[in-house]
Amino acid sequence: MGSSEGKSEGGEWPRPVVPRIGARLSYALHRVLAANALYRRLGAWVERRRPVYRWFTGAERVIKEQLYGCRMCGQCALPDTGYTCPMTCPKQLRNGPCGGVGADGRCEVHPELVCVWVTAIERAEEAGHGADLDLLQRPVDHREWGRSSWVNYWQGRDEGLGVAPGGDSPRSLVRRELGLSPR
Repeated sequence: MGSSEGKSEGGEWPRPVVPRIGARLSYALHRVLAANALYRRLGAWVERRRPVYRWFTGAERVIKEQLYGCRMCGQCALPDTGYTCPMTCPKQLRNGPCGGVGADGRCEVHPELVCVWVTAIERAEEAGHGADLDLLQRPVDHREWGRSSWVNYWQGRDEGLGVAPGGDSPRSLVRRELGLSPR
């Protein structure tokens, strides 16, 4: 891998983040913000007004960065990953852990931290959403970086981000690697 490949704009690798609020609360908030006719109209209105869109996106960035370590990819996978941002994985893997996750669940790049995917699996399963991790996430469309994923969600642009799996799920792979029983 090249020296800048996978690194953030500042040249440092992203660091795995443990979300500041619980998965159950996050799923409840998601239900409040679920796409509906009102939010679709709001999203369209916000998008048509460039200064409002910048303000709205800035507010989203602050909120989601503080709560989840959000990197503002514009194609939010939080609802499918136990409200753990997969873009905080140093390798920015959206479909499960790399082969370097330690037997103790530690990140290969930042061994002092727990792998994002171990955290995601624990949170999703605790909240009764473990099956969400079986969805495969489409590759990141880098043209969406810095855009509001809330507006994209309300406008239906991220429909199908998570698709049915083919083969082992990320959850079962991590459980097998850590020597845990399959579920």
